[in-house]
Parts: sequence; C-alpha cells; structure tokens
Amino acid sequence: MDYLPEDNSRYKDLDYWDERYKTEQSYDWLGSFSKFQHILEKHILKEDSILILGCGNSSMSGDMYSAGYHCITNIDYSSVCIGAMADRYSDCVGMTWHQMDVRHLSFPDASFDVIIEKATLDAIMVEEKTPWEVSPQADGFIHQALTEVRRCLKPGGRFISVTFASPLFRKRLYARTEYNWSIRKYGYGEGFEYFVYVMTKGEALSPEDAAVEKRLLEDTKSPPTTNATMQSEDEETFLLNIGF
Repeated sequence: MDYLPEDNSRYKDLDYWDERYKTEQSYDWLGSFSKFQHILEKHILKEDSILILGCGNSSMSGDMYSAGYHCITNIDYSSVCIGAMADRYSDCVGMTWHQMDVRHLSFPDASFDVIIEKATLDAIMVEEKTPWEVSPQADGFIHQALTEVRRCLKPGGRFISVTFASPLFRKRLYARTEYNWSIRKYGYGEGFEYFVYVMTKGEALSPEDAAVEKRLLEDTKSPPTTNATMQSEDEETFLLNIGF
C-alpha cells in the first residue's frame, strides 16, 4: 500500500489525510459495502435519513446510494476529501458532503434515523498502547463523538459501528447507560473477522452489557496479568488489522 505512514500516529493528523486524499482515489477500510450489506439491510430502510461519519474516499456512500439509500449525509474532517467526493458524486441527488469534526456535529437534535462509522473510531485509537485500558485522551474523544451521535439520532434510531475491535474491547466503550441504547453484535469476513455493532436509541442495555458497564465502574485499575498473551496479540498495528 503506497500510503502507509512512517508511524501509526500519523493516522490522527489532518495533514496526512489531506495529502493522501490529493492523490488516492478510493480505499475501503474493513472491506467494501457488499461484505456487510446483508447485515445493514436488517437495520436500515431505504427511506431512512443516514449520516456517515468519517466518510473518507470510501466507495461505501456511492454503493449504498446505488443500492437505493438516497438520503445520505457524509462528513469528514478533511476538506480535501469532501471536495473530491462531492465532485465525484455530484449526480447523486439527495447525497450531501460536509467538512466536520465528529465531536462537534452541526446538526439539530434527532436529525437522523441511522448514523454509520466504519473504522473512524479505530483510527482515533491508533496510538493506544493496549486495548485493555484506553487512555483518558482517547476515551474523552470517543465519549464526545458518541454523545454527539446519541444527540443526533432520532428516537429508535440506530448507530452502526463497523470495526476490527472485538466485543471484549469495543463494548467497554459502547456499553454506557448514559448513551441510552442497546447493543447488538454481528460479524463478517473470511480468515479475519470484523464486527458490526448496532446500537438502538431508546432501548436498554442487555443484562450482559449492563454487567460490562458495572465491572468497568467498579474496577478501572490495570488489566489482569492473565490477559498478557491476548493483549500482545491485540497490539498489532492498526493497518495490519484493518487493511484486508
């Protein structure tokens, strides 16, 4: 891949993405829409209003539009990306593009039926040393983003997160009563499994997920040493995990 940065921390830099988007036409982290379309079709109606966070130059928005989802709003914090994608899909009536920070969405409350992120939150966490303990900086960033997602979802709306992170690690971030949503988990992929989490606003956490939140509230200390082997395996680089 020609766009590999010299250090994973560059995935968090706007300058890196601006330069990359000037020449790269398209790249789909975690696979194309067709790989998990069968999962999304269970939770998205063709007439739903959809927001895609950190759209990048992925073909997902265009593929969804071709599949009949015509009310799509896309945001990315790179103006270079947004300009290029707006030009590319200028003939897609009902699809809009905006330069925006996921932590500060400039939409009214309850604006969308569905909000989707694909590897956007993964990119925010590329510098984390261990999946067992998220740094205060990353946790704060994710919390700001998820609070905005909750605010912009309509009652009964779905937040869909596509990621390489397993439930053991990702539910630690999503299973919070304050978000006022339930969590359903799906998987896809051959050889390497990716995950799709569907959070439905207004539904309570399952007893299992509520227990996850309770454990985290009770114990925020260092991870147990018995998890050292699994921790080492999950410290692979962001690109190795999602580049398939």
